[in-house]
Amino acid sequence: MAIDIAEIKRLKDLTGVGLTDAKKALEEANGDFDAALAAMRKKGMTKAEKRGEKEAREGQIGTYNHDGRIGVLVELNCETDFVARGETFAALLKDVAMHIAASSPVYVSTDDIPEADRDAIKAEFVEKATAEGKPAEMAEKIVEGQLKKYFAERCLLDQPFIKNPDITVGDHVKQNAALMNENVVVRRFSRIALGEIA
Repeated sequence: MAIDIAEIKRLKDLTGVGLTDAKKALEEANGDFDAALAAMRKKGMTKAEKRGEKEAREGQIGTYNHDGRIGVLVELNCETDFVARGETFAALLKDVAMHIAASSPVYVSTDDIPEADRDAIKAEFVEKATAEGKPAEMAEKIVEGQLKKYFAERCLLDQPFIKNPDITVGDHVKQNAALMNENVVVRRFSRIALGEIA
């Protein structure tokens, strides 16, 4: 089966591996991009994920101001000061800040969701499912699906990236981390909108 060169390049960019490894993974997955990516992750082949084990304590705090009405502060970390001062890092920092301004995430990732928030939202969904008379085992699956969707919409790294909705913000960060050959972490952010009460 002939594999599209654009897909090979896309997989290479996302994972940071060579063209040969990317092509091989796609061939083994019969051209299925997601299956190839999942297989590479399972084998621990993606450089961005290997780098994810390294400490990221350098970086920059970036700002974005949209028409004087929305302001964003975001801390983006990497491993070295050299990379933190590069153009690719600066562009990524700006992309993330702009995305936060446009999409109003609440958390960086699902790991940052306080247990109390998760429990409160789960209780709401359970109550709704019960009120609708759903059987217990069906209600549990429905609630899990609703929770996943609810928090994916509110977690920065799970949101579709505003400049390319085919990938998530997390994917965009990983692609850039692979280009820079460093672990890159969105540490925290703050978003302020004019007239909004915190």
